This record gives sequence, C-alpha cells and structure tokens, in this order.
Amino acid sequence: MKICLKWDIQYLFYILSFHSLGIIYGVFSFCNVLAPIIVTIIGPQFTMFLSGVLYSGYIAAFIIPSTWSFYFTSVVIGIGAAMLWTAQGHFLVENSDASTINRNTGLFWALLQCSMLFGNLYVYFDWKGKTEITVAHQLIVVLFEPIVFFYCVFSPLETILEIFKTKTILLLSFCMAYSGLELSFYSGVYGTCIGATTHFGDVAKGLIGISGIVVGIGEIVGGGLFGLVLKNNRFRRTSVVFLGMVVHFVAFYLIFLNIPDDAPVAFQTSSQHKPYLVPSLSIALLCSFLLGLGDSCFNTQLYSILGRVFAEQSAPAFAIFKFIQSMFAAVAFFYSGYILLTWQLLVMVIMGFTGTLCFFMVERMQNMSADIQEY
Repeated sequence: MKICLKWDIQYLFYILSFHSLGIIYGVFSFCNVLAPIIVTIIGPQFTMFLSGVLYSGYIAAFIIPSTWSFYFTSVVIGIGAAMLWTAQGHFLVENSDASTINRNTGLFWALLQCSMLFGNLYVYFDWKGKTEITVAHQLIVVLFEPIVFFYCVFSPLETILEIFKTKTILLLSFCMAYSGLELSFYSGVYGTCIGATTHFGDVAKGLIGISGIVVGIGEIVGGGLFGLVLKNNRFRRTSVVFLGMVVHFVAFYLIFLNIPDDAPVAFQTSSQHKPYLVPSLSIALLCSFLLGLGDSCFNTQLYSILGRVFAEQSAPAFAIFKFIQSMFAAVAFFYSGYILLTWQLLVMVIMGFTGTLCFFMVERMQNMSADIQEY
C-alpha cells in the first residue's frame, strides 16, 4: 500500500513547510516561559523523556499526512522543544563545572548535529528518485527517530523576569536573536534556495539533502573542535564568536554572488534573476559547511557563557535563550518565503555584527568581574 502526498509540491515546499516551522518556533518561544517550572517539578531527565514522546507524535503524524494534523503536531513539537532544550541546558550545567563546561558544550553540540548527517544521508540514499512515500518508509522514520534519554526548588516566573532584566542577558539577547535568524536560514531557507536554482537542473531538489549533510558536518567539526582542541577559557569564547561572525559573513557574501536573488520566492515567479556568478555546486556546498561551522561557533559559546554566568540559575537562563532564539526564528520563517535573498542576508549581517559586539561586551564584563574578585 502506498500513500501519495497529493498536495501541490510548490505549496508544500514554500507555504506549508515555512508556516509549520513558523508555528513550531513561535510556540517554542512562548512555552519557554513555563519550561523551567516543568523542569524543576519533574526533573530534567523525565522532562527530556516527555519531550521525546511529543517529538515522536510529530513524526508519527506523517504516517497518514493531513493538513490539520501537520499544523496541530507543529504546536505539539513546539511545546516539546521548549521542555527539551531547557532540560538539556539545565542537565548540562548541572553536570559541568568551570573547567569542563567548554568541553561538555562542544561535545553536546557535535553529538546533537550528528542527526543532520545521518538523517539527511538516509533520506538522500533511500528516497532518491522516489515520487511516492510508502508506509514502510514512513514507519522507518517513526521507529528510528533519534530520541536520546540522559540518565546518570521550583523556578517561578519572577526569576525568569529578574534574569531577563540583567545587563548580561540584555546584551546577549542580540546574539541570541542572531542565532535564531541564522538557524531559520541554514535549516530551511538556504536548502530551499538551492532546490529552486534552475541552473542545477534536475538534481536541484536532491541537493537539498546534500546541503543538509554538509551543514551537519560543519556543525560536528565546530562542536568537536571548540569542545576538545581549544583550552584557553579566558579568551576562547570571544575568539570563537569572532570566527563564527567572519565565517558567516564569508558564506553570506558567496551566497549573494552564487544564488539567484529571487530563489526564496521562486514559487511566485516564472523566471529567476541571474546571480553575479554562474551558480556553482561547489560554492553552494562550501557555503553549507560554513553556515554549519559558524552556527556551532555561536551556539557553543552562548551555552558556555550562560552556564558560567548563571550556574545557579541555569534553567531560567537557558529558557530565556531559547525563547529569544526561537521567537526570531519563527519571525524569519514567516517572512522568508516573501522577501528577496539580498534583504534576508543584509538583516543577518546587521544582527550578526551587533550580536558579536554585544557578546564581546559581556565577556569583557565577566573578565573585569573576575579580576576584581581576585583582588
């Protein structure tokens, strides 16, 4: 028996998918307000287990796909994501100290991003050339969804508000916001742009999966490198964040030259603008790698500095981080199908520079505070 997806392909790719991601990250954002309370009441381990069940419900909805279940489970997984990320951050800080937080954050990020590598490899090789998704393929995805369980008080809303008003969080919020914008770009928009580039011909849609694999490789390399190789805790965070900004800006410039400006909105037009360069697959995949590498720079260091500064209030701090990140990701997913690529890249450049500058200010504040305590 085969279940054919009867939705119009362009409608599915450009409307349903972006709207679903917008719903996921919108719900994710606002549920972060309640996530620390849940983590404190039932504990981080059981919270991660419960969120894994909600994630499974989202995947299971694709066994018999329908529009209503797609949107409904988008809300469900948004709730699960808020609980999962807050619990993970709390559990990570709980089992780390000042000397191991950088290593543990890097390893966590590298292992997390392995899902992008293995998931996209499976889809590329097993679904290659198929126009129909069989029940067998759907069940494989459901049964082998990577749910990781970690084995080894109450945090009221006032605590979250108090932390949110601190100078540290207010400054870091710009970096968190940028991480949300670039999250939506590398995880949804850029792959869509590659798939919509007519110069790549019939293989363009298949390149979406390859791009996701290469992004995952960049994430894994970054997480492993920054977690294991770099040991200078005092200067490490600013150096890595600066590297992330440079890597992303190089990627944005190459994307600007290599990808048609109307690729994100290609479903609205019958023809595409010509980019400055002849679209190159090698440059496109290089940009995928750079996007993943830069993303790992920002996220690992945000985890590291939050775990260091708010070691005693880790759950509310990580909830605020995911709230800001997912809120901006949701906004970006909603507008990404309607704004030309150039303007999307410009917004990220401005936010990336501002976020990096603010991160430097926070790191300087922490260094000055540490020097004062030594005296």
